[in-house]
Amino acid sequence: MRYKKRRKASRFRGSHTHGRGFKKKARGSGHRGGFGMAGTGKRGDQRKTLILNLPEPYFGKSKRIARKQAPKPEVINLQQISDNIQTFVKKGIAKEFKGHYEISLPKYKILSNGSLTIKAKIKAKAASAGAIEKIKAADSSIELDDSSDKQEAPAVKEKPAKVSKK
Repeated sequence: MRYKKRRKASRFRGSHTHGRGFKKKARGSGHRGGFGMAGTGKRGDQRKTLILNLPEPYFGKSKRIARKQAPKPEVINLQQISDNIQTFVKKGIAKEFKGHYEISLPKYKILSNGSLTIKAKIKAKAASAGAIEKIKAADSSIELDDSSDKQEAPAVKEKPAKVSKK
């Protein structure tokens, strides 16, 4: 009964190729193509199954073209405008006239949270539909810089009159 199995390397002593076939195949990793993913190019047929089974695509580029995002304007609520009007006057953002204010907020979008307790003429980049309604309800006015945006006052669509054909 044999307890220790003879090592395979000892059987290859003097065998010239150590069981690797042709002599050049045993030299380094040249026959293998390298380590890891080396040799897995477009025409690396011997490793094609390795590449085809990857979770993500290995060849080619994605067709998505990254576009530069337009900067989003900072937001301010109507309540913040009403509460901080004296600070705006000190900083030069707002000017006080007889009974009303002229406020310039060129980088801001005005949101409708809260209520406007002062009479003001506001210049802003954009405004929500609710904010525009509240500003007009407070006997104030608003000018929007970006007229191309959809933040302008919503236009009322009239239904076309029904024409009866007889």
